[in-house]
Amino acid sequence: MIENPQLRKILKWTGLTVLTVLVLLTGVSVYFSKNWKPELEKKITEAVNKGSQGLYQVSVKDLHLNILTGSISADSIWLRPDTVMLNALLDKKVAPTHLFELRLAKLQLRRLSLLRIWRKKEIDLNDIILNKPSINMTYYAGQHRPQTETKPKSLYELLSGTLHAVRIKAMRIADADFDYISGATGKKLNSVHKLNLTVRDFLLDEHSDDDTTRFYYTKDVRFEIAGYQSPSKDGMYTTKVDSITGSLRKKELEVKNFRMIPKYPELEFSRKLGTQKDRYDLHFKHILFSGIDYLRLNSEGVLHAQSLLLNSGIAKIFMNRELPGDATQDKTKNFPHMALQRLPVATTIDTLKLRQLNVAYTEYNPMAEQKGTIHIDHLKGNVLNVTNDSVSLDKSAVAVALLEADLVKAAHLNIRIDFKLRSPVAGFHYKGHIGPMDMVKLNPLSRALGLVEMESGKISKIDFEAEGNRYGAKGKMQMRYTDLKIRLLKVDEDGGAPKKKGFLSFLANNILIKDSNPLPGKELREVKIDFERTPSASFFNLLWKSVFVGLRETVGLGIVPMKSPEQGNKDMQKKLKDRKEKRAEKQEEKKEEKKKKEQERQQNKN
Repeated sequence: MIENPQLRKILKWTGLTVLTVLVLLTGVSVYFSKNWKPELEKKITEAVNKGSQGLYQVSVKDLHLNILTGSISADSIWLRPDTVMLNALLDKKVAPTHLFELRLAKLQLRRLSLLRIWRKKEIDLNDIILNKPSINMTYYAGQHRPQTETKPKSLYELLSGTLHAVRIKAMRIADADFDYISGATGKKLNSVHKLNLTVRDFLLDEHSDDDTTRFYYTKDVRFEIAGYQSPSKDGMYTTKVDSITGSLRKKELEVKNFRMIPKYPELEFSRKLGTQKDRYDLHFKHILFSGIDYLRLNSEGVLHAQSLLLNSGIAKIFMNRELPGDATQDKTKNFPHMALQRLPVATTIDTLKLRQLNVAYTEYNPMAEQKGTIHIDHLKGNVLNVTNDSVSLDKSAVAVALLEADLVKAAHLNIRIDFKLRSPVAGFHYKGHIGPMDMVKLNPLSRALGLVEMESGKISKIDFEAEGNRYGAKGKMQMRYTDLKIRLLKVDEDGGAPKKKGFLSFLANNILIKDSNPLPGKELREVKIDFERTPSASFFNLLWKSVFVGLRETVGLGIVPMKSPEQGNKDMQKKLKDRKEKRAEKQEEKKEEKKKKEQERQQNKN
């Protein structure tokens, strides 16, 4: 308890003074909130209109001002382009490439110094918070700003009559819904939900236009999308991503755990399609774009990145050969360099980096009723000059892939592929080397897909080179090997394991097969690769089938004619039909036999 009367008077006087100041501030706050609101609304509308040179207009339902805390909140904000001005700019082909529309239930501005605005005409804000806004970003192609002798006014010059400086420490957008729309069609090109965005250190003053460390007056813009999920148009796949994050300052975009998940298991999926089409199952743990030119992407709609890293990925491709081929389908458009040319955005990636990728291509052979898989493990390498941009193509129209991997879990592969980006026939050149291999390790693949089993055989090396395009591939191959012996198999019509064709295997090994290269006392054989592609064959199918043709020629099977995929599929469909009928007949015979035995048993019982 305070005993000093003088001290008690001082404390009482101080308390009354503080209380008086608080009452006055509260009264001033109420007065300004009531009387400044119309003026502030007017200033906001004028600032937006002037700052955008009449292109944008804004409406605000209500404003709330608290002088004591330096906070302002606004309800029901709608920022949108002025349609009359926009249409005029579009007609003249001078509209901005991107236009925005923003709807926001509530906007919060915290720790705003009103005295600073009044005395110095400067806005100094701690935070701007936008919760759950709806943002439409519309893309207009073919818009070009006219070249004039006078330099266009900067944003600062447009606002300098009203304000001398604007500084915002942070602006946060939380849980935004974002739609990217085509200005030509009005259709949504993409939609993103749960977008979080943070703008750091926004500064607009007389020097900010010359500050090269800033991107649109900011030190950094960071964005994040968490838990993205979207079904494919046909409903057969679901795309999932754990997170997408990016930074304009770092010029990066990072994707974690990208997955493209098929809706059904392999055989069920393919049978729902009804024709031979690839089924994809993809998972990339880490995808990273580096060195992105965000300024050019925004102003010109052109994507340029120094590198794109695909790290720790699995790609599974499945093909069911029991189904008829689609004669109307030409997969040339899906060749890597042809798919690149179809991208809607002009794109240049200086270096595509592939690291620790595992690829598995599986085919189901209905005759053997087995699956065979070509494994390409630990794939790594670089692809240079990945582009569909005409400016980049004028400099170099070839993308070069330098890759290495473990092939079919038995040998190491090195390959170079030169993609001719402007070739009207999807041309490319490839040259490869396969190291030592025990051919017996190929049996899981050869048994399922070719009904052939390797009894023995050692490969020292394989070198191949060819020119390919949409029509096929032609080139040459050298394969050094020794002690090759094979065993031909036949299908067990009752569904059992394939059986050996003893006599035919003997003839093949002693008449057709050349058991080594070079043969004793002979020179090393070099064979020609000459493979004709069917339109429904994929790029990967063209590569491995053309190499397979070279292998057949080398071991002596080139004299045995290969059926075209169409004829092979036609013959197989007939065999499958015959097998089905025979199995149905056997089932009927078994039923009749069982019925007969049951009748005999009943007669004996009586």
